[in-house]
Amino acid sequence: MNLTPIEDLITEDFGAVGTPLRDRFEMECDAFIIGEQLKEERRKAGLTQEQLAERIGTKKSFISRVERGHTDIQISTLVKLFHGLGRQVRVRVL
Repeated sequence: MNLTPIEDLITEDFGAVGTPLRDRFEMECDAFIIGEQLKEERRKAGLTQEQLAERIGTKKSFISRVERGHTDIQISTLVKLFHGLGRQVRVRVL
């Protein structure tokens, strides 16, 4: 069986690294991953979106948008979200 590497498939659909379409795709992937991590930690903490929103002084709709990967958030907001869950955030540059 001859499988195509995922990187080749992504390049085929979204262009080479550094192109505008590829950059947008990668940012949306990152937002999705952050949203999934937030959702998982919120559920582990036994909180609803509304309860987390109340803890950090925002609205449920904002938590929902972040969890769905539909908003671009600042690092300070990311830290605030996870601190509201009793978690710490580390940023690593690769």
